[in-house]
Amino acid sequence: MTFVVTDACIRCRYTDCVDVCPVDCFHAGPNFLVINPDGCVDCGVCVPECPAEAIYAEADVPEGQRAFIALNAELAEQWPVLDAREAPLADADEWKAVRNKLPHLKR
Repeated sequence: MTFVVTDACIRCRYTDCVDVCPVDCFHAGPNFLVINPDGCVDCGVCVPECPAEAIYAEADVPEGQRAFIALNAELAEQWPVLDAREAPLADADEWKAVRNKLPHLKR
């Protein structure tokens, strides 16, 4: 099993989760993070660190967010590893509570 970053991360890109990941499985795009399912060791330390509550165990991803399982795997192949905390996007706090942000995803 792996952990999955879902819709709530889009346009926020908080990186608190990256700081605690023991295996550097996070990959960064312009306005979203993903977890590489091949690198994730299922430790779960990232989940409570996410201010947007965007990270779920694969088995617990909400029904309307299940497409993010494949999306994390796909984008992890394209985006670079992020192994250190960065500042969130400038308007992250404004977008934190917004849902259904997939149309805003930048690849």
